[in-house]
Amino acid sequence: MNLANDSAASRDIYDWDYVLWEVRLMLLAAGFFIYLGVFLLSHWLSSWISATYRALSGTEKAFWNTHMTRGLFAVQSCGAGFWALFVDPVFQTDQVYSQQKWSWFHCLIAAGYFLLDNVILHVSNIIFRVFDVVSVVHHLFAFGGILGVITNIKSGHYLILMGLLLEMSSPSTCISHVLSKIGCANTLFWKANQWVLIHMFHCRMVLSYYMWWVCISNWNDVVENLGLPYFIVFFMGLSIFTLIINPYWTYGITEQFFSLVDRNSPNTSAKNESSGKLNSETFQKKRI
Repeated sequence: MNLANDSAASRDIYDWDYVLWEVRLMLLAAGFFIYLGVFLLSHWLSSWISATYRALSGTEKAFWNTHMTRGLFAVQSCGAGFWALFVDPVFQTDQVYSQQKWSWFHCLIAAGYFLLDNVILHVSNIIFRVFDVVSVVHHLFAFGGILGVITNIKSGHYLILMGLLLEMSSPSTCISHVLSKIGCANTLFWKANQWVLIHMFHCRMVLSYYMWWVCISNWNDVVENLGLPYFIVFFMGLSIFTLIINPYWTYGITEQFFSLVDRNSPNTSAKNESSGKLNSETFQKKRI
């Protein structure tokens, strides 16, 4: 294994002229279509492998594939976020103005993913006639927050990368959702994963407080660097996330652990539970 060649190849992947609009839009489109491919691949594999998936409604299939796609995206986003938080010396030195070629690459790919996530959410809402206010607000501010990277080439990337790190809960969310759908919501593995998920949401809350600390400690510089319009969007998104969305979802997954309620489709869980009780009662009557 040639480490020098690997390092050069890594630099080549990130070596773009990010000042050019066509480069930024190309990488945004690449992120969109890469994760669209993951979404469609998840649908195809799940349809082929899982009888449970084939029996799901259209809404639940959309949730399933969205969780799968977001879980894979979280690997990329958390890798970038942890690298900026603990490793990269440039971001350790300057948390307001700093940029790196690798951070440009990951932020633009992430912008493509968030665009796809919004498209899937809104198309699903229209087709299946559902509307989750919290999810809609979360998705819009997530894309709006990273949109500033595309439009303002001078904005720093550190806070955006910390925002990507908030995806740390997505893999456990995906596992929890799939296990609940296939009837394994009362297993030891599901409970262990749910404890990890609850812990990840607590870590998300701590990370959001850290983002506030960075903003407040460098208030004037952050406003100047982001520009007032984008700063307002970022400030509103971080406020809503910290005060409303994160506590609401943390409560939801904690309730799910103790009551085994599927937050995405509680009626389905209730039906499954009542169906189980009915089958048990029928079996007991037959024995009598």
